[in-house]
Amino acid sequence: MIARVFPRKTCATPQDDLVFYQEPGLFPPTVDAVHVSVCFTWDRDKGERLARAWEKIAPTYVGGPAYGVTEGDFEPGIYLKQGYTITSRGCPNKCKFCEVPKRAGALRELPIRDGWIVQDDNLLATSRAHFSKVCEMLMRQPCRADLRGLEARRLTDWHIEQLSEVNPRQLWFAYDKRGDLEPLQAAAKKLLSLWPKGHRLRCYVLVGHDGDTTEKAEKRLIATIKAGYMPFAMLWRGHDGKTSGEWRKFQRVWARGYFVGIQMKKYANA
Repeated sequence: MIARVFPRKTCATPQDDLVFYQEPGLFPPTVDAVHVSVCFTWDRDKGERLARAWEKIAPTYVGGPAYGVTEGDFEPGIYLKQGYTITSRGCPNKCKFCEVPKRAGALRELPIRDGWIVQDDNLLATSRAHFSKVCEMLMRQPCRADLRGLEARRLTDWHIEQLSEVNPRQLWFAYDKRGDLEPLQAAAKKLLSLWPKGHRLRCYVLVGHDGDTTEKAEKRLIATIKAGYMPFAMLWRGHDGKTSGEWRKFQRVWARGYFVGIQMKKYANA
């Protein structure tokens, strides 16, 4: 048996009896090994402290995305809870702020494992054969699909035809850099012709990076609403994870469903 230890709990963290967030305590579990999984670079110190505590219990290994450890195939339920799946790793783009190509390489298609929340780095960059198999897998799941990591400029009419059969619950795109808005607008125009109602289209909007200001960020978020998406502000952090109080407050506001809903009513048809 393997204990999995995480320095931070997220909505995607597994929830079984062999998942821990603290030191082993007075009554540690009987396990064969301990894997300390660190997602964010700013949690590495805590992860290594946990590893030193757990190595007294069983052989202990530290890894995860924070260390650039992304080799191997995806195994459901081990480091992400059931329902999540990753069908490819890496991205062919070379965005200067993004660690994905450095960590996982250009793009590598993986064996497709069941799940309905797809967490690929750039799903639309995969081959047609792979994407078709992903859609086939999604149509046999018990829940409607939640697709993340979608790059609007790669969306084609062929992808939309495939997605129309899947009938996903949510499609998550990204507004990371200058030049992303027009592809987002074009993608939304086509997708909203299929699904004109509801908040099916979502968009992560990167804020706080490379000379950004809250005024500029707010304009991008509003532009995303006008394009037809429900936005979610994603605050950029460096390797140390440090951010200003102003940016943290801004991000919290633009990640709050009630506030974003008000803004959508205000700007969606403007």
